[in-house]
Amino acid sequence: MLRAIVSVMNVTTTLSADAARRIALGAQGFTDARPGGEVSRRHLRRVLDRVRLIQLDSVNVAVRAHYMPLFSRLGAYPVDLLDEAAWTHRARRPRLLVEYWAHEASLLPVEDWPLFRWRMRHFEAKYAHRYAALLKRAPGLFADVLAAVKELGPVGAGALEDELGLTRAQARKAPGGWWNRSDVKHACEWLFSTGELTTGTRRSFQRLYDLPERVLPPEVLSAPPVPDDEAARRLMLGAAVAHGVGTEPDLRDYYRLPPERSKAALFDLVEEGLVEAVTVAGWRHPAYRHVDARTPRGITGRALLCPFDPLIWRRERTERIFDFHYRIEIYVPEPKRVYGYYVFPFLLDGELVGRVDLKTDRPAGVLRARGVFAEPGVDTRRVGVELAAELRSMADWLGLDEVVAGPNGNLVKEVGAALAASG
Repeated sequence: MLRAIVSVMNVTTTLSADAARRIALGAQGFTDARPGGEVSRRHLRRVLDRVRLIQLDSVNVAVRAHYMPLFSRLGAYPVDLLDEAAWTHRARRPRLLVEYWAHEASLLPVEDWPLFRWRMRHFEAKYAHRYAALLKRAPGLFADVLAAVKELGPVGAGALEDELGLTRAQARKAPGGWWNRSDVKHACEWLFSTGELTTGTRRSFQRLYDLPERVLPPEVLSAPPVPDDEAARRLMLGAAVAHGVGTEPDLRDYYRLPPERSKAALFDLVEEGLVEAVTVAGWRHPAYRHVDARTPRGITGRALLCPFDPLIWRRERTERIFDFHYRIEIYVPEPKRVYGYYVFPFLLDGELVGRVDLKTDRPAGVLRARGVFAEPGVDTRRVGVELAAELRSMADWLGLDEVVAGPNGNLVKEVGAALAASG
């Protein structure tokens, strides 16, 4: 127990809240200038080295969540660059990313795959009772799915149902919630969670399953097993790199680690001198800074952040660092929403100064900023000009002809005027 609690007795460094904010932004790549020319795989690697993983999400109101963090840091880039890194492999341009449950469903570097073997075993144990009923109902299904994927992969669950000759009645639906899926889909997701299947590619965001040996490099598949404690240590170190500075719960949340493992891993990292315990003014809990984290003198530039950007996905930390209360309102009934359905915070010169409810209207060729809001105390004219410019840049990246602002929000006039002035 004592080993799992990191002592702060030797804390010697005190950071201001402003310094902690700048460290966090630097760690996430917001001090790097956007490329002046074509965005390449080298730029993609630079972002991945900082953020460590990219969250996937099915919402496609404005743009798929995994594409946006790269735009926020690099500006306009060809989305094929990420698609190729995540879902294709060639000898000269090997796959860089693989899908698994990291923060949530995520793209992570292929070399990190072995660090999640403990989670695969955890899923197998946690949900064994649910799948026991499936095995009893459909004996041999898992083996049949694996054999079909081996023959057909990459392949979707629907095509697997057809291949296995299941009728609609046989592909029964389990009642209730997340588990309302066909038996074949259940089997695929179980095999994905336990590491026997992975995502070979995606088509219209549908996961197409394949065998890990056809997706992962041989050196990753043949790597020696990583002990659970060492995996937690390496994941916490990666979280420290991505945060720059954060509390233990902040770092733990990045990969959704169990507290007992994250605390023990953090103890080891402090003992090794890779992470140092610090005090941040105004923070209620002890903080930990990666020893190589830089403290930028200043932050300039702008970025729209999707709700699943790693800079802001832990809402408590977002509020602590930026004094910015943020909640996604997708599941809030429309009359009760404060800012809108799918709201992007707006980062300007290191501060979150506004938020925009965005929707892509592809038939009309319009990026609709249905709500544009300025935070209290900001220079609304300047924020309006900068936000309009970033919205125009995002529209161009998405191949849209126009940006329309409003009708909601206290910044509609300023953004509308800036858009009109820019033509």
